[in-house]
Amino acid sequence: MSILSYILVVLVALEAIFIMLLEMFAVESKMSQKAFGLSPEYLSQKEAKIAMANQGLYNGFVGVGILVVLFVFPSNAVFYGSLLFVGFVVIAAIYGSLTVNPKVIFSQGLLAILAVLSLLFT
Repeated sequence: MSILSYILVVLVALEAIFIMLLEMFAVESKMSQKAFGLSPEYLSQKEAKIAMANQGLYNGFVGVGILVVLFVFPSNAVFYGSLLFVGFVVIAAIYGSLTVNPKVIFSQGLLAILAVLSLLFT
């Protein structure tokens, strides 16, 4: 795996963990409102907080999964494990851009798309 691929994959993991923190622990913050394009009234609802925390948990699993692949898995599994987890992020970004907001493909998917391309072509 190239250094560029490695850096991009780490950045995807950190982004996923950052999104988890916003969704689970800072759901009513100005940053969350801006990042997710949701009103403070919506984000203050109990059901919205629960749904956001659930989404955050999954983002955390993806971020930690990527880091485990990079730092715990045997070297012969790093490429395929990285491709799998970063591919999940790309698929989620595509789905989000089709169902929530077209900007999701750039805001949450761009790093992952670059990482996949780097993994496949370097």
